[in-house]
Amino acid sequence: MKRIGVLTTGGDCSGLNTAIWRIMQGAKLRGWRVLGIIDGTDGLTSNPVRYIELTDDVLPVENTRLSGSILHNGHAGALNFETAAAKGTLKAFNKKLYNAIRELKLDALILIGGNGSFSLAWANRETYRDVQFICIPKTIDMDIPLTDRTIGFDTAVEQLTRFCDQLMLTARSHHRWFVVQSMGRDCGALALNAGIASGASAILIPEIKFNVDKLVKRIKNASTDYGIIVVSEGITLRGHSGKPADMISRALTRADIPNRTAFPEHTQRSGDTTATDRILATSMADAALNAIENNETYVMTALENGRVKTVSLAEFCTAGEQVTDPNIPSLVTSNAYVSMDDPLLEIAHDMGIYIGEIK
Repeated sequence: MKRIGVLTTGGDCSGLNTAIWRIMQGAKLRGWRVLGIIDGTDGLTSNPVRYIELTDDVLPVENTRLSGSILHNGHAGALNFETAAAKGTLKAFNKKLYNAIRELKLDALILIGGNGSFSLAWANRETYRDVQFICIPKTIDMDIPLTDRTIGFDTAVEQLTRFCDQLMLTARSHHRWFVVQSMGRDCGALALNAGIASGASAILIPEIKFNVDKLVKRIKNASTDYGIIVVSEGITLRGHSGKPADMISRALTRADIPNRTAFPEHTQRSGDTTATDRILATSMADAALNAIENNETYVMTALENGRVKTVSLAEFCTAGEQVTDPNIPSLVTSNAYVSMDDPLLEIAHDMGIYIGEIK
């Protein structure tokens, strides 16, 4: 009987519980046991290791739609690669991880995480040499290369769209504009998708340069005196500091355009998991279990043209744009961004949405 470990790392999102439940169900059909690691690498390096055996009683099907992770994603002060690197104890940390995997007698370990977690795992791959190591991509940022979608992104788009929908009503009542700041780090995918869905008049993302004077002029000349401007948290404005939404709001105020800022914050990470994310989580869980059956290791599940397959972590780490991690200078992460070939950019432009100085 195989023993499978599963853990969730990095920021949480909707769809994690669906993926965990599907792994558990698929493993049960194969006669395998599944151990859920609590609090990611912090639980794996604890003494004793913090884990639970996953069963239908622990995670019933009706709870799989809920956001967050039943296994948790860590806590303030948790021991992980970043905190270990900051303390100069990375070697000892990796040894703890390796010993814990042996102690649990795992045959395979499934990590549900983001590009930082995957990059760290590959950089420290010797730690996982005695198990089959499988990664499943999840993030609301959609910044992981080699996959067309990540678990959690669709639900986040839905959450942000609904947030903007409600603001549009009060915006109309008071003849004002709302500047909504989305999450997404340095990737504008979340802002772009939700901005188009909610009927935003302008969408500012890190990948495209914008002219604040042209933005203000566009808003002044708009056919209505209210609306939504979606800005990604990763945008910058030369000569200005502070939160991106506040910077844009100040520019509008100087032009006598009534406006308010709004920050949906972590509501974008919550919400009942959409059907699309549930299907993706199920498909990726299935691909991960098939990879274990096929004796694959150091691979990531990836959606490509409607099908989920596996790609090597080595390939993942050389794809996308290589960026030095700000918290671990020795680590290079692989990142994906909104492509200039993304058809949504042309659609936004054709629909009169100010998307920046797009050519």
